[in-house]
Amino acid sequence: MDSVRKIVVFPLMVLMLASSSAFAGQQHVLTPSDLAATVAAGVAKQDANRASVHEALARPEVQEMASKLGLDLTRAEAAVDTMSGAELDKAATAAQQVNEQLVGGASTVVISTTTIIIILLLVIILIIAVK
Repeated sequence: MDSVRKIVVFPLMVLMLASSSAFAGQQHVLTPSDLAATVAAGVAKQDANRASVHEALARPEVQEMASKLGLDLTRAEAAVDTMSGAELDKAATAAQQVNEQLVGGASTVVISTTTIIIILLLVIILIIAVK
């Protein structure tokens, strides 16, 4: 019985030592610099989206529309800073449309379209702020 145990235990110990992480080479799918660059790009995109929403909320047309609707823009501004992911992407898309349409003055037709986009932007931000 003792010799059987030696025959089984010794090869098992050798296999366990050979498969330990000490002998394994470091294999990474991404290099640390690639990972850091990807994270930095994601943060930069979120910062750009937040800046776009803040720019839209700072426009006089948006502030006028918010006051007509009785919405608190300071609360909306604070909500933008806490947004991330899909919520921030939706708000940024609406804000970019507002910013593009209001640059250089807009015609009456564009203002009515912009008004709808502004209202949607404010509603999205306030819904997220209420959560």
